[in-house]
Amino acid sequence: MYDYLIVGAGYAGSVLAERLARDAGKKVLLVDRRPHIAGNAYDHPDAAGILVHKYGPHIFHTNSKEIFEYLSQFTAWRKFEHKVLAFVDGQLLPIPINLDTVNRLYGLKLDSAGLEKFFASVREHVDPIRTSEDVVLNAVGRDLYEKFFRGYTRKQWGLDPSELSSQVTARIPTRTNRDDRYFGDTYQSMPLHGFTRMFENMLDHENITLELGIDYRELKDSVPYREMIYTGPIDEFFDFRYGQLPYRSLEFRHETHDMAVFQPGPVVNYPDEKIEHTRVTEFKYLTGQKHTRTSIVYEYPRAEGDPYYPIPRPQNAELNAKYQALVNDTPGLYFVGRLASYKYYNMDQVVGQALTLYAKIMRQKRPRKGNRAKAALTF
Repeated sequence: MYDYLIVGAGYAGSVLAERLARDAGKKVLLVDRRPHIAGNAYDHPDAAGILVHKYGPHIFHTNSKEIFEYLSQFTAWRKFEHKVLAFVDGQLLPIPINLDTVNRLYGLKLDSAGLEKFFASVREHVDPIRTSEDVVLNAVGRDLYEKFFRGYTRKQWGLDPSELSSQVTARIPTRTNRDDRYFGDTYQSMPLHGFTRMFENMLDHENITLELGIDYRELKDSVPYREMIYTGPIDEFFDFRYGQLPYRSLEFRHETHDMAVFQPGPVVNYPDEKIEHTRVTEFKYLTGQKHTRTSIVYEYPRAEGDPYYPIPRPQNAELNAKYQALVNDTPGLYFVGRLASYKYYNMDQVVGQALTLYAKIMRQKRPRKGNRAKAALTF
C-alpha cells in the first residue's frame, strides 16, 4: 500500500515525492510515462560526451532564498548569469533591449538619460494595456517592436502579439543601462553536475518507488494507494470533457560540431519570420563543460506535439476554469504544476507551488476536532 501515487517525475512531482518520503515518512509511487526523471529539465551526455538539455535550455533563477536553499540540499551550484543575443538587421544585439542594443542598432551614442528620452519619443501610449503588442508598443515603440518582438512571437505562438495576453511580453524587461543579463534574480546558477543528477539525489530515498516509461492509467487500478498527486495535463485527466486546452509545442534539432565554439553566446534568438527556428542554444556555455567539440540545439515551434506552453488567451482561461472547477469534486486528489494548472511557470515557481502544496497537505492531515478537512486542493 502506497500513501501517495504521484503522476509525473518533473519538478512538481519530484519535490512532493521527496518531501512526503523524506520529511513525512510516507511511501510514494512516482510514475512517469517518459523513460526518465526530471521532466523537461532532463539533461544527459550526448554521443560526443557533451551534457545537453534534451528539451531545450533550462536556466535556473529565483529570488526565493527558501527555494534555492531547498534545492541546494541536492546539488552544488555553478554561478551562471544568462545572456541572450538577437540577430537583427545583420547584427547580434543584446536582448532584453538595453542601452547597447539601441546605440548599436541605430548608430547612436546615448547615455541612460538619453535613452529614456529616446523611448519617450518613440513609445505609443496604450491605455489600457491588454495584449502583448500593447506592452511593447507602450515601452519601446513600433520599430523595436517589429524588429525584436513581432516576428519572434508570431513564430513562437502561431499568433500575432495583438492576439495574446499581455503576460507573454511583460515577462521581458526594458533597460536603460548596459545590463545584458536576461534575468535580474538574486540567485542565478546551474546545478554543478546537471539537472538530472540533482533529481537523482532528490529521489534517492527508500520510501520512493520509481516507475518510468509507463502511463499511470496502466497501473492505478492494480496498485493500492491512498491519495494521488497529479502533475499532468488537467484536460487529459478529465478525458477532455470540455474540449482540449491549446498548447504550443516545440521540435528540437540537436547537432554536434567539430569546433570548440559555435556562436558568441549561450542563446541566439532569430526574430525574422523568414528564418524558421526561433533560437539556437550552445550548451557548453550553460554547463561550463570543457570539450574540443560543441553541441547545439535549434528550436522550431509547432502546433502539434508534447504540451510545452499554455496559450494565454481569454477563451483558453475560461476553458481552464471549467476544468479547475472539477478538482474539488475529486476527493483524495491534488493537482499541481504547469500542466495541471495550465499556466506558464518558471522552474522555481513550480518548486514553490509544490512546497506550498506539501505544507497544506501536512496541515490538512492533522486531526481536527469536529471538522474533517477537505481532501482536494487546487492551486
